[in-house]
Formats: sequence, C-alpha cells, structure tokens
Amino acid sequence: MAFLRSSSRSKVTWPRQPAQLAVQSRSSIENPETISLRTLIETRCPSVLTPFKPAWWLFNGHLQTWYASIGDFSQVDLVVYDRKLLQLKDGGTLGIDFTPPAKAGRVLAETTPVIVVLHGLTGGAPIETACIGSHEAYLRNIVAPAVAPVEEGGLGYRAVVVTCRGCAGVPLTSPQFYGLSHTDDFRQAMFYIAEKYPRAPILGLGFSLGANILARYVAEEGESCRLVSACAVGSPWDVVKSSKNLEATWFSRLVYSKSLGTNLKNVIVRHLDSIRKFPDARLAQALPPVLARSRLTGIQFDMFITMHFGGSSPPFPFSDVQAYYAHASSHDKIDAIRIPFLGLSAGDDPIAPWAPQGYDHNEWFTLVVTCGGGHMGWFQSGGLTDRWPKRPALEWLKATAEDVILGPRNVPVIEWKDGWLVEIGKEHLGCREIGDGGTFQGATKKAGDLMAGL
Repeated sequence: MAFLRSSSRSKVTWPRQPAQLAVQSRSSIENPETISLRTLIETRCPSVLTPFKPAWWLFNGHLQTWYASIGDFSQVDLVVYDRKLLQLKDGGTLGIDFTPPAKAGRVLAETTPVIVVLHGLTGGAPIETACIGSHEAYLRNIVAPAVAPVEEGGLGYRAVVVTCRGCAGVPLTSPQFYGLSHTDDFRQAMFYIAEKYPRAPILGLGFSLGANILARYVAEEGESCRLVSACAVGSPWDVVKSSKNLEATWFSRLVYSKSLGTNLKNVIVRHLDSIRKFPDARLAQALPPVLARSRLTGIQFDMFITMHFGGSSPPFPFSDVQAYYAHASSHDKIDAIRIPFLGLSAGDDPIAPWAPQGYDHNEWFTLVVTCGGGHMGWFQSGGLTDRWPKRPALEWLKATAEDVILGPRNVPVIEWKDGWLVEIGKEHLGCREIGDGGTFQGATKKAGDLMAGL
C-alpha cells in the first residue's frame, strides 16, 4: 500500500479540551481576547488545515523521501549564518549558528522573536564534505522566509540552529556522541540563547531526530519551559515502532536502515583522530566492530554506539538497544507538555511511520498527519521550495510569537558561576562560548550515501 498514490486529506488530532489563550485582539490592541488553541490554529494558522497535494511524479512516501535526500537544493532558500562554538561542562562542543549574520547589517530589536532550530539525524553532512547541519534543505525551507525582512515577505525573525556535538563540522571534543533521547545538550544551548536574548520570545522548531529531542525537552521542562511554543516536523515519536519498521522488510533494511546506519558511521569516521585522544574511554574501545563493517544498519550502529554513548550517565549506558529505544521515544511524554505544541507528520513516512493520532488528552498538543509527504519531503507542484510544512510552520511561529500572550512562568534563573553559564538547580550543566566558527552560506550539494540529508 505504501507505493500507492498519496491522497490529499490530512487527519488532525485536536485536544479534547483545548487550552484557553490570551491573544492580541485584531480589533483592539489594548484589549486582548481569549480564544482556544484550536481557534488560534483555525483562524491564524489556516494553512495547517490545507491538504497536501504531492507533485505528480512524487506520488508516494518513498519517492518523496528519495527526492528529499538526493535532490539538488543548493540554489534555493539560501541562508547565511554566523557560527559560534559552545563548550559544555562535560567537555563536549556544540555549534550555534545565527542568522541573519552580523555582516548583513540588519538591526533587529531586542524583542525580535528567536526561532531555535534542531536538525535531523546526521546534520545533513555527507562524509565527503564538511557541510553544516544548518545546510539541510528542509530546514532552510522554513528558516529562509522566517528570517527574511518583512518588506521582502518574511517574518523578520532571528533563527539559531543548534548543531549536535561531532556533527557536520562541529568538533568532537569528548567521548560522548548524540542521540534521540539526550536533551541536556539542547538545554545548555538554551541557557546560552536565553541569556543572549532575554527580552525576546523564543520558539522551538525541530526536524526528525531534532523534533524528537524538542518534544522530550518541552515535556521535561513542563511549566518551566523557556520556549513559548514548539513545532515538531517529522518526529519518529515511538522509536521502538520506527526501528521495527526499518528492519521489517528487505527493502526498508537495505534502503533506509543501512543508509541511516552508514551515515552515522561516517560521522564517527570523520572524528577517529579525536576519539583516539581518549584511548581509555569506552567509545574508543567500541570502534573495531564499527570500522570492520562497510555498512551498518541503524540498529547495529545503535547497539555498538548510541545505546552506550548517546548521552550522559545516568541513564546511559542501556542494557540493550530496545531499552534505549523505549527511553528515547517521545510519544509517552506528551502529557507533560505545557506550552502550545504543534506536530506535523506524514502518514506514508517510511522512516517514522507512526504518530500519536487520537491522543487528545493534553490541552496544549495538536497533531496534523498528512496522507502523503514521506520523510522530510512534502514536495508539491510549485517547485523545489513548495514543501507543505513551510506555510503551516511559519503561520504557527508568527501566531505564537506575536499574538499569544503567555502568563508568567516559573523559569529558573541562569547565571555565571565559576566561568560557566548555569541554571540554578542544575549546576552540573553549564556552557560558555569558546570560539568563532566563521560566516558561511547554508547551501550545498549533497554527496555520499542515500539519506545523507535526513
């Protein structure tokens, strides 16, 4: 059935009793009105409810996913970034990519909304290049219009892409990798961003792996979340089910699982010299079986690497890969979300085929599942930049940044302590800026394995 033409209907799961929101009235700036989250979406984010209409030649999820991975998007949705390197207390390093860059000469107000973006599985970085997570075409498809000036039809916002340790040009400076479940790296990046823009509303936007991390982070933070809203695009949600789907048939195992596993192996290969600087670390000792295989499935890579080194201890390492997948899932964390949250998924996604449709217990959570789109595809008939999530995401970001008036929240204080930016109550975490990664244009032709851009 997956090879049949996608229909255009979407399925929306609304909260049974949607949250009531104070919003800016369109008739009177001085008198806010109260509307439900559902009404906000229906009236101020109408594109969320528009059907997905696939390009005629990308008529199923496999073709959509294939084109998202191998298509040349180097001449569309161009974005220029300034990179800063952020050191973490455990010795790890993150890439923090800002746009618009300083050299653009644009002066933005202190209250300009900031979109914090989390990328997909390998940051869009094939082994032959040093391209950056910010290069991902589906990411730029939303970020480019979000940061474009209002007079050019954009939102006029700032965006900050958080690039994982060791991923896509970021050095690997500790014997720890990244994975679907570890939220502390993003949490520490949020310390840095919130301290840098204390008067700005901060919005979360995540894709694929980054969408799963975003959902987990928002749930873990609960009432204390620093974000005013979040949008998760193409999240795997239930990682146990996603992993079983990737191993279920020879086709998915050969095309998807082996491509994703091999791309993760390529990230490790790029950092062999760095890993060998820690000869006593278990990550260095785990390398031989990884390097001995020319291609790995996703589950093999996770068995050798991620379930042991994909985050800090506790809870890492895990006893087996299924325990890691169960822990990494985000669908069972939705109850704890306490900010407006929008999930966008495709019903024919061959990599993340399951979404929590029918979950209507949390007043803050809405899920839209299109009947087509594949994994991070959603190409329609309007050309390379006509991807369905763009307009829904932009309308959501604008509505929650400019219209919604959130009440006071008990957000923990962040402060400088012994040279580290820390949050009161979580002093074991901390970060500090350690370098300038330069200015670069976020567009490149992909090379290397299939699924390199996912």
